[in-house]
Amino acid sequence: MPHLEIADGESLYYKHQPPAGDAGKTFVFVNALTGSYAMWEAEIGPALRAAGHGTLVYNFRGQAESQTAETTRPTPVQIVDDLDRLCDAIRPKNPVLVGLSIGGLFAAQAYARGTAADGIVLINTLRKPTERLEWINTAMAHGVAAGGFRLIMELTLPMLVNPDQLAKMRGDVQTGAAFEPIDPADGGYRLMVESVATDWDFPWERLTVPALVMVGLHDRVFYIADDVDALSARIPNTTRIDFPDAGHLIPIERPGAFTEALLDFAKTV
Repeated sequence: MPHLEIADGESLYYKHQPPAGDAGKTFVFVNALTGSYAMWEAEIGPALRAAGHGTLVYNFRGQAESQTAETTRPTPVQIVDDLDRLCDAIRPKNPVLVGLSIGGLFAAQAYARGTAADGIVLINTLRKPTERLEWINTAMAHGVAAGGFRLIMELTLPMLVNPDQLAKMRGDVQTGAAFEPIDPADGGYRLMVESVATDWDFPWERLTVPALVMVGLHDRVFYIADDVDALSARIPNTTRIDFPDAGHLIPIERPGAFTEALLDFAKTV
């Protein structure tokens, strides 16, 4: 996979495959903070390309294989800048921005700044800036600092994913190994620390393209029903899909149903 060079020692690791024809869309996938392009490529990307669509996947600076200096702050503003920079360089054909969790907010912010899109998909993104949300985000950063990512996974996964997925992940998370403080230079940890300053007070009315809102009902951490209802209503052209058998990580928990929803959405934009 190639790199988009930004500066000396600063680059984005990405993979782009255009659609097969003029009618195809290019799904531009925006990770969550602890995500990777590999999640989209396991099943979802190949299925979309088999249906004639294109894909653009990448990792943030601070995530695996993208390059950044230890002195560079991976702020939310920088992440949005990089998404805009990548789309400007690649010029994906008929782009549809697809963001998981905070990645959906980054996609919306990029679109509001002028990044081209025929549509946008928000996966467990919608949440209001509250004391509760700030507490959760800060506590997660503290937890990673104290015991690494495995610690916060052990603490939060029962409230984030469906029971089937929890059973699949248990062996990799509840290993019995001792928890250890994370290296402060770790890219994922630095992303989490900077994310506490994310501005969640987004003007959702500015999403004038068709929007697909996906909600996993097993998400007991970020899903607040009344808040999602209120924020969805502010988006002018919205389709909503609730997944009763998935939680926060819908693309991992239910990749087949997730892909079908993207394919159906592509027909409407």
